[in-house]
Amino acid sequence: METAITKLLGIKYPIIQGGMAWVATYELASAVSEAGGLGIIGAGGAPASWVEDQIHKMKERTDKPFGVNLMLMNPEADQIAEVIAKEGVKVVTTGAGNPEKYVPMWKEAGVKIIPVVASVGLARRMEKCGADAVIAEGTESGGHIGETTTMALVPQVVDAVDVPVIAAGGIADGRGMAAAFMLGAKAVQMGTVFVASKESIVHKNYKARLVKAKDIDTKVTGRSTGHPVRTIRNQQTIKYLKLEAEGASLEELEKLTLGGLRKAVIEGDIKTGSVMAGQIAGLVKDVKSCKEIIESINDQAEQLLGGCQYE
Repeated sequence: METAITKLLGIKYPIIQGGMAWVATYELASAVSEAGGLGIIGAGGAPASWVEDQIHKMKERTDKPFGVNLMLMNPEADQIAEVIAKEGVKVVTTGAGNPEKYVPMWKEAGVKIIPVVASVGLARRMEKCGADAVIAEGTESGGHIGETTTMALVPQVVDAVDVPVIAAGGIADGRGMAAAFMLGAKAVQMGTVFVASKESIVHKNYKARLVKAKDIDTKVTGRSTGHPVRTIRNQQTIKYLKLEAEGASLEELEKLTLGGLRKAVIEGDIKTGSVMAGQIAGLVKDVKSCKEIIESINDQAEQLLGGCQYE
């Protein structure tokens, strides 16, 4: 399916893999890019040296376009931004902050800039500072989330900006992709479905928990701190929500979740680790390759859209 995003990024399918910390390594990203989507290396809180090494390994695996997700709260954000420009990365997606100060450097290096936004106001600001597209991410997403649903957010962002809009949050199959296109999106970004892919380095326990997930299994913690996070319910979330209800301090709550994502992704601790997943987890029924995921989603969406062209 050809759209403004596939043309902009030079990819076959309008499908982007989320830049998930600890999950979006070169192994997953290269598989997505090789399958015709846009693979993303998730910098998360990692040092610039790790990101640079991941980019080098990515280039050994594929000659297809790929991107890096830069979490702007990363202590080494400045250095990572420079690495992205120096290494000629085609695309950068950003979150947890404002990337404006890096835009001139990235533009000079030919990097396509695609910030993740959770509001119309931020989308407009990002367009004004030079974004090539924006990712409108709804609250259905896994991990750190905003408050507005994808169904409500995407059409409002589409109406507010002239750059292409990518829909994210609550999308795991061709039905979700077709719905996003009907709302005006030119591509979709997905995370949870790729966490459970064969090429993902995520621990088998994590993948198995996703496959077993039901529609009501995710919970949002951290609303009281202003940093809400969606994960699959487990011992950690139950304890966290109890402490929140009792008025626990930010320090107490952060201590509970410290290193939680690493514990779940790397060690397979799905009881006290942070098993981040979107509300769409109940649609993940098995572990497939990235190629199978991307092609089946695209084919289903094309059938539902009747072969329409969404330029």
